[in-house]
Amino acid sequence: MSKVIIVGTLAFDSIETPYGNAVNILGGSAPYASLSALTKDIECAIISIIGNDFTEKYLEIFRSRNIDMSAVQIDESGKSFFWSGKYHPDMKSRDTLETQVNVLSKFNPNIPKNFVASDVLVLGNLDPKVQLSVINKKIRKTRFIVLDTMNFWMDNSINDLKNVISKVDLICINDEEVLQLSECNDLQQAVQKILKMGPEYLIMKNGEKGAILFSENDKFECTSYPVNKVVDPTGAGDSFAGALAGYLAKEENINFSSISSAIIYANGVASFCVEKFGVENMLEINKNELEKRINFIKNHNI
Repeated sequence: MSKVIIVGTLAFDSIETPYGNAVNILGGSAPYASLSALTKDIECAIISIIGNDFTEKYLEIFRSRNIDMSAVQIDESGKSFFWSGKYHPDMKSRDTLETQVNVLSKFNPNIPKNFVASDVLVLGNLDPKVQLSVINKKIRKTRFIVLDTMNFWMDNSINDLKNVISKVDLICINDEEVLQLSECNDLQQAVQKILKMGPEYLIMKNGEKGAILFSENDKFECTSYPVNKVVDPTGAGDSFAGALAGYLAKEENINFSSISSAIIYANGVASFCVEKFGVENMLEINKNELEKRINFIKNHNI
């Protein structure tokens, strides 16, 4: 059985979009990534921390799907991470209304005993110090490490972030972050500069346009699936990363070709995420509909 580790936040979100709002729903990177990674031949574990307000109802979502929660720490002294945001009418940009770090500030991750040897490790969007501590905790048998990060850490923790980048196999960021991280104005030069920082692969996310995979000598552009109505874009990137990890964990060889195929699959999975608020649409993805979306993406990338 292939194994995937998701290091990320378990949180509560309050979200407002042109299509409505959702208050105190299950959020954070870990739910989206783990639910997207999980298939019948994947074992998945979450490494995270929650507070005294995280209900049994939400924990049961993961336990009922046999997602390993043994490395999820419960801090009874405080509340879980909380984020509130409002999306603009174009659904591409958003304003953060409130962020409460809460118990996440005390997070010192541990590795589940059954996952010391894993196929893919996903380092979700967290403080680079936390990401680095996971890498350093004897994850020596992990075949492939995927890093997700954002401009906030580039602004505030660039040295720690570069240390993490030097130790991962793939970094997944958007086009603006590629330019910021590289300090280049030309995208092609920016990509090559980041690849020289350590990772063998870079995935540049372009929202509704899809994603582009780069290695030193190759490039693969993948369109996204055209969703009829984007209700809530929150978690789409985490769903993409989780699905990518789940696909690659089952591959005998992780290389440019298999990552290209994984991106097609991940774009198909992530398209479900945006159609409803929170993780609701990720709980029961229709396999036939997923196959239809994957085939659409394949046919538009020939």
